[in-house]
Amino acid sequence: MGEGNSFVIADIPGLIEGASEGIGLGHQFLRHVERCRLLIHIVDVSGSEGRDPKEDFEKLNAELVKFNPDLAECPMLVAGNKIDMAEPEQIEEFKNYVESKGYEYYSICAPILEGTQELMNAVWNKLKDLPPVKEYETEEIPVESIIKNSTGFKITEVEDNYYLVEADWFPKVLKGIDTEDYEALQYMQRVLEKSGIFDALKEKGIQEGDIVSLYDIEFEYIP
Repeated sequence: MGEGNSFVIADIPGLIEGASEGIGLGHQFLRHVERCRLLIHIVDVSGSEGRDPKEDFEKLNAELVKFNPDLAECPMLVAGNKIDMAEPEQIEEFKNYVESKGYEYYSICAPILEGTQELMNAVWNKLKDLPPVKEYETEEIPVESIIKNSTGFKITEVEDNYYLVEADWFPKVLKGIDTEDYEALQYMQRVLEKSGIFDALKEKGIQEGDIVSLYDIEFEYIP
């Protein structure tokens, strides 16, 4: 948004009726919504596939409220998408409906970027006046609960400077690790330390720069 100015958008796809009760991937996506300062509700204003945009709008808002009533207080903009497939009367009717609810409305046609810059400008102007992003503590699964009832781990020096680590509990850790995320990698490092794997590697004689392989992850050992 100009030199040195930007904001992050989280695209929350496919929320359906019942998401607040965990239907579909509801809870996983709704947790992301809690971290947002502003919501942009994108609605198919054309009513394609026999849908009613007003009904869709109300159903999704209801799911947000059921999941966390505070979300009902979160500022929201409404974007009527697919205006190229809608009649002017449809757009006007939905616009009037949304504005009667107290929300700002913007018409867009995403594939050709019609109206999208105006929407982004509106988002930027809103964000400048809103409180800063909420900070959340990292929710870590205790290592003890991960390795409970496990068979420990096995380390094999496959060749010089290359160590293979096997642990029946490690895929549970790996499943939740985003290898592009610094905090997630820090968590994995703490798991390896607390589980005793790093100590065992040292006993095996591992040196800085040696390669450690754990299932789908390989990394250089740095003491």
